[in-house]
Amino acid sequence: WEVRWADTNDISTFESQIDDRTKAIFIESLANPGGTFVDIEKIGDIARKHGLPLIVDNTLASPYLIRPIEHGADIVVHSLTKFIGGHGNSIGGAIVDGGTFDWSKSGKYPMLSEPRPEYGGLVLHETFGNFAFAIAARVLGLRDLGPAISPFNAFLILTGLETLPLRMQRHCDNAVTVAAWLSNHPKVASVNYPGLPSDKNNALQKKYSPQGAGAVFTFALKGGYDAGVKFVEALELFSHLANVGDTKSLVIHPASTTHRQLSDEQKVKAGAGPDTVRLSIGIEDVNDIVADLEQALAKV
Repeated sequence: WEVRWADTNDISTFESQIDDRTKAIFIESLANPGGTFVDIEKIGDIARKHGLPLIVDNTLASPYLIRPIEHGADIVVHSLTKFIGGHGNSIGGAIVDGGTFDWSKSGKYPMLSEPRPEYGGLVLHETFGNFAFAIAARVLGLRDLGPAISPFNAFLILTGLETLPLRMQRHCDNAVTVAAWLSNHPKVASVNYPGLPSDKNNALQKKYSPQGAGAVFTFALKGGYDAGVKFVEALELFSHLANVGDTKSLVIHPASTTHRQLSDEQKVKAGAGPDTVRLSIGIEDVNDIVADLEQALAKV
């Protein structure tokens, strides 16, 4: 098997990568690290044209901001560790099967469309219809690989889920305020946040997520790599972590941490250039968040 990459800013690159070996199209609704919105409906049209399922990672948006199945997705996945759980204290994931894809039509998915000898010749698609993928995830994936969320993690995630709408709106409101403030700071070269009217993804944000543009975004410092490292070290309210989607504000300088093994060219291509800082804005008082950013920038 292989993965072929396409450019979400050029939808035609998706179609150019498809051939008779292609099994699915996988995208993020709101991409990490840059907070880029993706045109789910247009990519969904391409997937349906070629008889492929569209799988959408909706982690950064959460169901509060975007419901991908309503825009043409067939399968949605979430890291529950992020905004749904919301407190950075648990590990879990979720698969949502929209029941919209015919897994038997093309013959590309024998696990779902052919008899399963371990279940007495049961054909999952014949028995469970278009929800065969969700069933297979349990009776095949769970059985063979054993991924099972712990009871305590389930408890924490369900507790967090109760406040998802309240938290996500606060995350978004804080993030747009912070992004606007950073965009006017003399030591900041650029800000990538779709909630700003000047951002190239602002139209997609308004289309898919009118409630807000999420809480994870990047900005570039004029001082480059050294400025990024010094800035992160100077922050006090922000926690220096690779996680996102916490009630606490989080920061990371990808070039010196998560992406440090890549070449400079690869870092830039991945949205993690030497001058790039990623923020995950929390639900603290926004004035406290801005004050911490201001004092750290003063030390760069």
